[in-house]
Amino acid sequence: MEQRLSLVTLGVGDVPRAERFYAALGWRKANDHAEVAFYQLNGLVLALWARSALAEDARLEDAGSPFGGIALAYNTRDRNEVDTVLAEAEQAGGTLLRRAAPTPWGGYSGYFADPDGHVWEVAFNPDWSISADGRTTLGR
Repeated sequence: MEQRLSLVTLGVGDVPRAERFYAALGWRKANDHAEVAFYQLNGLVLALWARSALAEDARLEDAGSPFGGIALAYNTRDRNEVDTVLAEAEQAGGTLLRRAAPTPWGGYSGYFADPDGHVWEVAFNPDWSISADGRTTLGR
């Protein structure tokens, strides 16, 4: 298996509501299906799909808790952008989980949850670089 990630699917309670949230953040849907929304990201795809359908497809029982020990991350090019993105997420209908603060590793980060409770970290890491097309690279 190659070392890569192709697709992240978020199980959501209401696909149109989730689409409105991500649209309010400026994300553009890449398909016209009503039952699933795909977003082309930098080197991978994010999907929003009904939580019940995702659980059924994976043959899992849906425990109902949105936190499964996973946090998605959005890294920024500078420290100030962290606060801007957290404010945009809150204004779009997300929940601020932790205001941005300095980190023990020399960065700056905070957390929000989307309307379905999916956790996102917004972080600036001074040791990582982000290309013009948004690809994150370990190291400068």
